[in-house]
Amino acid sequence: MNKHLIALLSLSLVLSACADQEANQPEETNDQAQEQVEEPEQPEEVEEEVEEVEEVTSEPKYELNEANWTLVPIADAPEQAVLLTIDDAPDTYSLEMAETLLALEVPAIFFVNGHFIDTDEEKETLRKIYDMGFAIGNHTETHANLRDSSEEQQQQEIMTINTTIEEAIGEKPQFFRAPFGVNTDFSKELVASEGMLLMNWTYGYDWEAQYQDASALADIMVNTPYLTNGANLLMHDREWTAGALEEIVLGLKEKGYGFIDPKEIQIPQ
Repeated sequence: MNKHLIALLSLSLVLSACADQEANQPEETNDQAQEQVEEPEQPEEVEEEVEEVEEVTSEPKYELNEANWTLVPIADAPEQAVLLTIDDAPDTYSLEMAETLLALEVPAIFFVNGHFIDTDEEKETLRKIYDMGFAIGNHTETHANLRDSSEEQQQQEIMTINTTIEEAIGEKPQFFRAPFGVNTDFSKELVASEGMLLMNWTYGYDWEAQYQDASALADIMVNTPYLTNGANLLMHDREWTAGALEEIVLGLKEKGYGFIDPKEIQIPQ
């Protein structure tokens, strides 16, 4: 059907409905109908909105098993993977260790002590580590043994550094690790009320005299009998650990292990 025939049909329909109107009225009405028909739809904008919702509602992939402090898949996630954690940050070697991990494209949690971020320079170091994409955890203000501390002291140890970390990086930590792995009923309740995941470790060696050497430490971290799926590996801001870190990562990769992103760990609500 050509354009002329369409126009004639439209005109006759309008004339029959509006016979008492002026002769130029049907032409105006037809133009208005044409404009309504040609009004464009916007499917691309709708698709973009759907994509944004999917990103926000992504589910965690691992949960903590407190029996041995491993991470267990709860979604479609690899079982043969480990979590790297570094305590006593950011003392002397944390930034170097973060740069090593970044180059290897491996995630980790840096557990921070308050006495290592009490200057502007130290806060800037922490921000650099955070800006590289690493998770920041609470390791107390002064590295005190919580079992030997009063409830008021425990409150200060945990809450003071939470505030300092938030001021430095713009968000509160989601992970907590007590010094020496020692918790109390009070600290557990406080950590839970703050929405943090209380975490210890599966194994670590770098504080033992025989492993205060990069080669020896790398060997035991990769070949220990405690290496298992979801293992939570404890390391510290130490010279020998910084020297061993790349060899540890490459050794774990050679054994087929991947690395758990802290962003994929379920946090208590």
